[in-house]
Amino acid sequence: MRGSIAWAALLAGAAACSESGVQPRSSAQRADSADQIMVKMSTRLTEAGVLRSFVEADTAYVYQNEQRMDLRHFKVRMLDANGNLQSTLTADRGLYASYKGELDARGHVLVESTDGRTLRTEHLIYDKGANRIESDTVFTYVSPTTTGSGKGFVSDIEFRNVTVDQPQGVQKGKGILLPGQ
Repeated sequence: MRGSIAWAALLAGAAACSESGVQPRSSAQRADSADQIMVKMSTRLTEAGVLRSFVEADTAYVYQNEQRMDLRHFKVRMLDANGNLQSTLTADRGLYASYKGELDARGHVLVESTDGRTLRTEHLIYDKGANRIESDTVFTYVSPTTTGSGKGFVSDIEFRNVTVDQPQGVQKGKGILLPGQ
């Protein structure tokens, strides 16, 4: 009996050594390997010497070699070429790739424009080079004349050319013109 207890303990010890245990997520490793960690970060982004946006974040992890920032609880105020506020984006988290001007925002994403339009989603990608925003998740859009939602969309930043997956909504006034009408 004593030998079987020792044998069972040996087998249990060998099995425990073969388990990988709890592995850290890649995001935890990335935050630990940041070149800079900024708390209460704020910066201004310019284009050809013209101020285009203000970025504020509770925390920012900067990866210089990748030219990337991992933002936590952040706000971006976007300006037009004359310096006028156009819209404000807030989200729980975002990855900003400065070399290509792309922002991937996640978690309680809210975009509010100065003319009363709002967009809510859990995931939004802003691609400056393509002059495009898109979402691959459920969203709602509200303006003074339109209320809409869908399972995802692709649009120019002015919301003039919009493609929506599974659209639903209400249009006040004259309505919208569908292709082929």
